[in-house]
Amino acid sequence: MERPEKRYNGTVRNLSPGKILLNLILTAIVGLIYFYVTLPPINLQSGDFYTFIGVLCVVYVLFALITSGMGLSRNNNPGDYFRFVKSQCLPVGLLFLALLLIALIGSLISMPIFRASDYRELLTVEDGSFTDDIAEISFDEIPTLDEGSAEYLGDRQMGTLSDMVSQFEYSFDSTQINYQGRPVRVAPIAYADIIKWFTNRAQGLPAYVVVDMVTQEATVVRLEEGMKYSFSEPLNRNIVRHLRFQFPTYIFGTPQFEIDEDGRPWWIAPRIVKTIGLFGGADIQGAVLVDAITGQCTYYEKEEIPSWVDNVYTPELIMQQYDYHGTLVNGFINSIFGQRDVTVTTADSNYIAINDDVYMYTGVTSANADQSNLGFLLSNQRTKETKFYEAPGATEKAAQASAMGVVQDLGYTATFPLLLNISDQPTYFIPLKDNTNLVKSYAMVNVAQYQIVATGATVSQCEQNYIQLLNNRGLVSAEELPTTQVSGVIDDIRSAVMDGNSYYFIRLQGEAVYYSISAADSPVVVILNVGDSVTIQHTPAVEGADNSILDGSTITLDRAAPAQTDAA
Repeated sequence: MERPEKRYNGTVRNLSPGKILLNLILTAIVGLIYFYVTLPPINLQSGDFYTFIGVLCVVYVLFALITSGMGLSRNNNPGDYFRFVKSQCLPVGLLFLALLLIALIGSLISMPIFRASDYRELLTVEDGSFTDDIAEISFDEIPTLDEGSAEYLGDRQMGTLSDMVSQFEYSFDSTQINYQGRPVRVAPIAYADIIKWFTNRAQGLPAYVVVDMVTQEATVVRLEEGMKYSFSEPLNRNIVRHLRFQFPTYIFGTPQFEIDEDGRPWWIAPRIVKTIGLFGGADIQGAVLVDAITGQCTYYEKEEIPSWVDNVYTPELIMQQYDYHGTLVNGFINSIFGQRDVTVTTADSNYIAINDDVYMYTGVTSANADQSNLGFLLSNQRTKETKFYEAPGATEKAAQASAMGVVQDLGYTATFPLLLNISDQPTYFIPLKDNTNLVKSYAMVNVAQYQIVATGATVSQCEQNYIQLLNNRGLVSAEELPTTQVSGVIDDIRSAVMDGNSYYFIRLQGEAVYYSISAADSPVVVILNVGDSVTIQHTPAVEGADNSILDGSTITLDRAAPAQTDAA
């Protein structure tokens, strides 16, 4: 005969003080483990904090059920548990309900539908002048890599160091900064595995990697004293855990690795505050700078952050704030219905260096746009100073497609564009990569007329080809064309009159090309003879074009041919 199952008879079983204390201790142990692993901020503006307290409430009730003998038997109905919680866990139940109520009310008062004007004012956007603000930079200062290519080069360089590669690996966590006037990406190395961490943790990480974005040179910089604080540390020296223990109430963004002008490694941890209601309007109030070697932490308000720091405001935060600014221009209802004057950022971003600061770049398009931008944003990642530049034209994706169309036979992939000022023309600069993630060529695409595409094996060649195309379209004057210089001995000289002007066509010894020189621009050309040594300033050859005759701007006589004398 089977024994009948024991059923809960509905009588609430009181918990003794000893069991209540035991439940509190067990809950505290679970809470400490949970806190150590998930690291929630003790802050009412953080959703993780509500999850943390909610988990503790549930854990306490579970331990109370177990220690009371009631357990989680299937024979108990929901009413039994409700009566138990009401009688024996009332403070915990009230705390749980209070958290839910606070979270619900906090979410409601933070919604853009009620606070549209506040969300719009998160970001102050000024109108800028492209030609005044964005100076033309020399081709030897233009970053020629994207993030993926820089990571590849950093990893490859790390693999060449036999004394490190067995113990450490490249972290693939680089940050773009300006270092001593150069655009570079810096990344810490990481422990190869948990065993390598255990054997090397006393010395720390002995190096970091710098990739020059212009020269494409990757360098492993060795440190006299290793970095003790990083993401690859699994315990207390993990950078996120270290920050949480130092600042338990702060809400942090993801710490970014940087080096100062002396090459010392740091972690930059922006402090996030919610400025609208309880959960809305995320913004940056300041940043904690953590010495990656010693772990010393220093907090700075945003106005006091040292000028060498380049990454405080992330591109994602700036783009989110602009999207609020652009979509809520005429209120919340208009952002959903009608969408009059509504603008948003495009899908991605890139970086540009201006006055030793790093600026985030992204395009701005209308809510219904397909292949066109209205302009673009530049935002200082340290100060959040943001300007909008009106430059109607192609989106970044359209420019990428246009560039890849020119080299489709080679199968190159276009990276996300970098915005440059080339002859006062907003121009997309696009490195082109092969399937090994190495940059093989470059393209420049005019923003306003994205059918104007120039390519080149080098940045200089690409720029020269691009300016020549601009001249052909009448977008720049002949005086703005790039010139190069050639010297030699005249092998052939011819003349012609075109449009009432005299032109001389000169070929140098050993060359097939003729240089066209106007007598009005360079009168000395009329007295030149075969055999004279000359120097000619001329426009560069254009890749893919007929270069049998190149335009010369000036010609100078170096020396005349020696006179011929008859033998006596």
